[in-house]
Amino acid sequence: MPAAVRNGTMPAHEGWQNAPVSISAEDSPKARIVTALLRDGNRVLLCHRSPRRRWYPDVWDLPGGHVEPGELPGAALARELREELGIDIATPSGPPLQEVRADTFDMQIWLIEAWTGSPVNVAPDEHDAIAWFTEDTLGELSLAHDSYLAMFSRLLAEHRA
Repeated sequence: MPAAVRNGTMPAHEGWQNAPVSISAEDSPKARIVTALLRDGNRVLLCHRSPRRRWYPDVWDLPGGHVEPGELPGAALARELREELGIDIATPSGPPLQEVRADTFDMQIWLIEAWTGSPVNVAPDEHDAIAWFTEDTLGELSLAHDSYLAMFSRLLAEHRA
């Protein structure tokens, strides 16, 4: 993982694929984003962002979304996974696996290894596909952020150990 991601100093668009020129007005508060790295044994679930999406179109990304005002991040993650994938998770109780801080958003990524239901794409307006990937196929994908591949590889290696 790049040092900038670890210490939270990554510039707004560094590492992001298909980043727009401007995300929000200077006075806008930072967006709070929560995402899940769903791991099932030696594979991870990713969502392909529709080419019609305004932000980060046509890349593979983690499922998740925005934290609503007054909502706790863990509750937001559970809500987002229900809305996007039709699954239920226990609200994460520990710290996130990784955090990405940028000028216009802060993103928390949680490792999720247990859920109820089978993930399906219930948000076709956001994602045109969802799929499970093993480590040997991840390098072929256009991922939303450059740090994802190292994070996926590290987690899948831990599972093999």
